[in-house]
Amino acid sequence: MSTNKGKMNVFQLTVLTCINMIGSGIIMLPSNLAKVGTISILSWIVTAGGSLALAYTFSQLGMLSRKPGGMGGYAEYSFGKSGSFLTNYTYGLSLAIANVGIATSAVGYGTVCLGIKLSPLGVGLATIAILWLTSILNFGGSRITGKIGSVTIWGIIIPLLFLCVFGWFWFDKSTFVTAWNPHNLPFGSAVGQSISLTLWAFLGFESAAANMDAVENPRKNVPIAVLSGTIGAAIIYILSTNVIAGIIPNSKLLQSDAPFGLAFASIFNPTVGRIVMILMFVACFGSLLGWQFTIAQVFKSSAVDGFFPKIFTKVTKTDTPIVGMIILGIIQTLLGLCTISPSLSKQFSVLVNLAVVTNVVPYLLSMGSLNVMQKIENVPHKKMKINNVITLIAAAYSLYALYSCGFETMTYGSLVTFAGWIIYSYLSPKFDAAKEMKINSNDLVLQEAAITSAHDDGK
Repeated sequence: MSTNKGKMNVFQLTVLTCINMIGSGIIMLPSNLAKVGTISILSWIVTAGGSLALAYTFSQLGMLSRKPGGMGGYAEYSFGKSGSFLTNYTYGLSLAIANVGIATSAVGYGTVCLGIKLSPLGVGLATIAILWLTSILNFGGSRITGKIGSVTIWGIIIPLLFLCVFGWFWFDKSTFVTAWNPHNLPFGSAVGQSISLTLWAFLGFESAAANMDAVENPRKNVPIAVLSGTIGAAIIYILSTNVIAGIIPNSKLLQSDAPFGLAFASIFNPTVGRIVMILMFVACFGSLLGWQFTIAQVFKSSAVDGFFPKIFTKVTKTDTPIVGMIILGIIQTLLGLCTISPSLSKQFSVLVNLAVVTNVVPYLLSMGSLNVMQKIENVPHKKMKINNVITLIAAAYSLYALYSCGFETMTYGSLVTFAGWIIYSYLSPKFDAAKEMKINSNDLVLQEAAITSAHDDGK
């Protein structure tokens, strides 16, 4: 009997990885990239290369790791429990911030679709309302959430695929060229300003490694799926966002809170544009529904490991961490209020930058363990050299992405990360401190024995 019965093949895992990346984060990107111009296509190319290096590194981490806990388990190889905590802590916060960004996108499409104009406070309150609604709908368990998400994601995928294949019939070269660098930004600044936005779209590439137990021949198929899925997502992103830039003038795109709906309204008519807006709003809502459950599970598993308060482990009969969801809802409410700005696009950009900064920290900590893992698993020297070079490229890109987020965002991200060290200082007695005390105690015994021996020899 085959041991691969019921497992995914490499094509299925590739599709899953690609879909996990092509989430609701892209639906506001054309408007935000319009601030830079179509020169942002160079950012897509840089990010695609950097994301491929990251994806390859994570495929290797997933295959070599023998510790549970995903990225937290990876980081523990080199940085111990403190690194594992910081990874889980920053990753959990990045998801909380990203969910607020997704809710903001949903509000943008919803308000345009309904033809209403909200004040900045109104946008913030609507964002918070969607966050709470998606949390409450998860109280019944993950089964319904998963089914809804698997259907609603097509509300984004279908419009994207249509634009990638057929949008070029409406593409105007002069519109695209005119929008190349409308604000006359220096080359480095123009590319750098949109790096965080394009990296945001690729977050989730590590999902293939997370599913390695559910795929046939994982050592061969996981790297293929990670790289193929990332390439597929890159192609869809680059084609869809740039074809829109050749359909809609930059000035209109810049002011739009629903750029894909605007594109379809321009191609066909306002009714079709409204239908696309509805599809994308529903897709955003379904995506957020799944991510709200996911973040609660992340905090729950981290609480089980002793990193977060035990209250996050409390579950109902359906294994739903409702108490954790309520606490996270309060945290997201505060984030939503803190990021209110006169422009919905500006609010989205702030959230994206913060999410990228807090998400890159666990990436760096995870990558820092690859060399240790390779030596433990006796990876061949030639293979190790290739992996190390690619990991250095991925790390360099990650640092550049952090720099590109801007000093203000980096300051906020750094404060959040530094706060994590303070929090861990109260947890360390359970982990590193106790271990260190034991080691020091053993060292002291050895030292005393050596002194006694030397004293006796002297006699």
